[in-house]
Amino acid sequence: MPKVVQFSQALRSWMDIAMPRSMRGWSHEAKASGLSMPQFSILMQLYYRGHCGISDIRDRFEISAAAASQHVENLVQAGLIERSEGTGDRRVKHIQLSDKGRHLLEKGIRERYHWMDNLEVDLDEATRERIAEALVSLTEAARKLDQD
Repeated sequence: MPKVVQFSQALRSWMDIAMPRSMRGWSHEAKASGLSMPQFSILMQLYYRGHCGISDIRDRFEISAAAASQHVENLVQAGLIERSEGTGDRRVKHIQLSDKGRHLLEKGIRERYHWMDNLEVDLDEATRERIAEALVSLTEAARKLDQD
């Protein structure tokens, strides 16, 4: 049992450091671009999941249809996303990142992960390999939880 507690504590300690450091890059980019965190989160969803509808945003972020529409409209006006009509139903609106939105997100991603580039400097090759293998296993386990 101590190994489970040790694993859990080690993972929590890592998350306590990694999450704020990672989010600092996102937060900086969102503030610098004049976006709210919900708007920036919508852009991230579009970046990682592709195009979607306003109802998808409503459901994903648990906000009202009016709030989702307002966020989308603001992002359209800023030129960060594009809106188009669905092929079968003109009432259905699909949204996707514009080139400007994609560029903004890619800059944010670089900022988000920049701090990790310095971690490997203090680790020898064998340690880096063990950590990489462990992270691959952890990522696979987390993906399985998301599928349930």
